[in-house]
Amino acid sequence: MKISRLLNSFRARLLVLLAVLLGLTLGVQYYVNVRSVRRNAHMIVEQEQAIMAGVALGVNSISSNKYLDELRSSLRDPVTREGQGRVQNVLVVDSQGFIRDSLLGAYAPSENEDKTPRYVPLKDVSLPPLNSALGLADENVNLPPWLIASAPARAGEPGAFYFPLETTEGRWYIIVVLGSANTLTNILERQAQRSALYTLLLLLATTLVTGLFVWRFTRPIKSLSIAARRVAGGDFSVRVPTDRLDEMGALAAAFNEMTAKLARARELETQLHEAEKGAVVGRLAAAIAHEIRNPLNYINLTLDHLRSTFTPEDQEKAETFGRLTAELKTEVRRINRHITDFLKYSRPSLIELQRIDLSSEAEDAVRLVQAQADECGITMQLEAEENMPSTMADREALRSVLTNLLVNGLQAIDGHGGNVRIAIRADQAGDRAVIEVSDTGRGIAPEDIAKLFEPYYSTKETGTGLGLAIVRKAIDDHGGTIGVTSKQGEGTTFTITLPLKGRANQEEDEES
Repeated sequence: MKISRLLNSFRARLLVLLAVLLGLTLGVQYYVNVRSVRRNAHMIVEQEQAIMAGVALGVNSISSNKYLDELRSSLRDPVTREGQGRVQNVLVVDSQGFIRDSLLGAYAPSENEDKTPRYVPLKDVSLPPLNSALGLADENVNLPPWLIASAPARAGEPGAFYFPLETTEGRWYIIVVLGSANTLTNILERQAQRSALYTLLLLLATTLVTGLFVWRFTRPIKSLSIAARRVAGGDFSVRVPTDRLDEMGALAAAFNEMTAKLARARELETQLHEAEKGAVVGRLAAAIAHEIRNPLNYINLTLDHLRSTFTPEDQEKAETFGRLTAELKTEVRRINRHITDFLKYSRPSLIELQRIDLSSEAEDAVRLVQAQADECGITMQLEAEENMPSTMADREALRSVLTNLLVNGLQAIDGHGGNVRIAIRADQAGDRAVIEVSDTGRGIAPEDIAKLFEPYYSTKETGTGLGLAIVRKAIDDHGGTIGVTSKQGEGTTFTITLPLKGRANQEEDEES
């Protein structure tokens, strides 16, 4: 477990990547250095072979009385091959400094007009840096004045090497002139360039791998940055992917957990605010109930007493008196109803759950508003799915919710005509009931939808703004949800979901 966790760690993978890159770089550099050492060793060996071949050629020329150009054709060594080998010239010099033989015809012996031999002095020949072929300590002692050694030649560069040889005519010298190892050098330089190219390609590949690795590591950081800005803006629903197993995956999981806790804290804060506001409203409601309802009851009783006792005898005055007292009683009832709504919203809910049939309750709600719908020429529709299971709910609270939504639908339809529909069905999972109350009214503006369920907010001139707040409170008490969709000029749909009682439990209750 610890090994797999270590392999999933970004730091461990980064260290492995750096180790691989270091190993590859060192390996390439070692390979290039080995090739360079081999190249230098090869040139040194080739130079030594060329010197020995030239010396051997000169010795054979002295001992066999044959000229060098005749002997060169008998040698198989390619270093002495004319125009191709490393050996450019071989000079046989006597003790007086005259060239007795040469691979080049310009320095070979010739005849004077009197048929006597003519030799070219060595001092008249342009030679590259001259050095001993043997490199002995006492070799440069008592050199003839026409033979002067110079700085040692480097491997692969042009140079001349002398080799002393004792003969019956004194000390002769064999001088081997070597040309530049251009062909071999060019080949090795191309190989060195190829090695450098391989090194460059390796560095580019490792840079690309490192870049991809860093980009993959920094991509979650960008996602976290975007999510953090959204959280700072108040969106606590944002989540970042947690599919990584390294430190970034742990950071993303911690961020999601933090966001969820912040969302929960915001929800609790909202609930606390609502509770505090409800407590204030409750105290205000109690005061209103005490200070307003008692005078309203007195006014209502007084109106009844006036109607029964002080009705004028004149028919016209009696009708006017009755109309005015009726309007006063209507206003008293309206004020009393507003106070009832106010108290209903502010007081804690006391719901009594019982098994009810949603279709029957919807039919009762439609029946209550049917007369008002008929007066306005509005069609009421009820569509209920067959074999709907019962649900546990408070009968009065649910009927009040449906009636409130139906009345709102009727009031949203301007003029005569239109349609208000209730549809009841089960959701796809089969564990919740879905109730849709829709109308073909004027619709709700988008800026009003967000505030629709807030208490004391109303789009009606005479509304208290508590109707939909009471509806949402009742649905929340039942563990359900309510939402709204609307389009201006086309209508509005309220969607309620309530927990259903399962069919199996329902059958067991019916049997019992």
